[in-house]
Amino acid sequence: MRGHIRDKGNHSWQIQIYTGVAPDGKPRRHFETVRGRKGDAQRRLTELLTSLDKGVYTPPGRITVTEHLHQWLNGYVKTNCSQRTLDGYQSIIERHLVPALGNTQLKQLHPQAIQSYYGTACETLSTRTVHHQHRVLSQSLKFAVRQGYLGRNPCELVDPPSPRKKVMRTLTPAEVEVLFDTAKNNCYYPIIYTAVSTGLRQAELLGLRWRDIDLNMLSISVSQVLYKRRGICQFKEPKTTHSRRRVAMTPKLALFLREYQAERERLYHELGKPFTLDDIVFANVEGEPIDPCVLTHAFGRVAARAGLANVRFHDLRHTFASLMLLRGAKPKVISEALGHSSVAFTMDTYSHIIEGMQSDAMALLDDVLPAGINGVSQNSNAKLTPIADITSSKNYKIASNASVAQG
Repeated sequence: MRGHIRDKGNHSWQIQIYTGVAPDGKPRRHFETVRGRKGDAQRRLTELLTSLDKGVYTPPGRITVTEHLHQWLNGYVKTNCSQRTLDGYQSIIERHLVPALGNTQLKQLHPQAIQSYYGTACETLSTRTVHHQHRVLSQSLKFAVRQGYLGRNPCELVDPPSPRKKVMRTLTPAEVEVLFDTAKNNCYYPIIYTAVSTGLRQAELLGLRWRDIDLNMLSISVSQVLYKRRGICQFKEPKTTHSRRRVAMTPKLALFLREYQAERERLYHELGKPFTLDDIVFANVEGEPIDPCVLTHAFGRVAARAGLANVRFHDLRHTFASLMLLRGAKPKVISEALGHSSVAFTMDTYSHIIEGMQSDAMALLDDVLPAGINGVSQNSNAKLTPIADITSSKNYKIASNASVAQG
């Protein structure tokens, strides 16, 4: 029996329904007291059973936003997301969401409270940061709706702040040449040159092994990445299927990597270490992985010496995409090389470059189309405006009107 009513006396009725099984295997029940006649209790029992059948039943409880966020982290995020994503979500929740909204009961979390928090947070944080907090909070409340704790996600009724689009820094061919010339005697030159030539992310470059590079077929396979978490460098699989990809390389890059591989083999021989295909391509002298933070700061110093202010290592990836676009490469090809989830994302990211290419496209169209004729040559009897036809048309209309008047 899914539910029943018990008479408690003095016009009071207790409703009990079976709502499922708890995580420990014990049956989960809902109790509710209704005052009045038995018919009132019967109607309330029917409402509860109907909501249970439709999947919109909300279990009772005084769970707070803090408790729900922690349950979401330890349950859903921990089992369905990467450790890097879990760390990011946990930081946002502990530093921002819990202090602002944590003491509120989950069922009492109204859109007005969330909207008010966003307004306060934007006074000290960037709109992009607050927008990311909105995404985390919305995802957690969406999970609460699926679990039946909420009937509707209150974040759906909130307008999050729109993040301002960052001005993308890309290098011109002349600036790339200056950067290469400045870094040519630096130990990080090989990874800088490869970054501009392939558009790979920093983590993808640091995770490359020699077995991932096919110098004969001119291709690079992205099969693992290197991340640093809590001071420890760890190799992981790429986050998405789009990130796991095969990237073509230029003949110049293949020639450079072949020479670089020969240098590494000589170095390993001098150190008395065997050289294998599982060795990291861009490693330190001892063959250990390069610390991402060390590479970031080292590149910043190289860029500063080259006179390239505010250029990050990740901007080399943007430079690769911009140079490809300016040379007429198809957006689909660039999107696949960058490992983007869709061509639309690539077009949106580099829309400012595409807008600047319109004048070049119009110049190409101008070379194809013939010049338009404006006016009539003196040696030609041709008329641009058919005056005779217009006159005949007018005479026809006059004659027709006269006939109608006589009729």
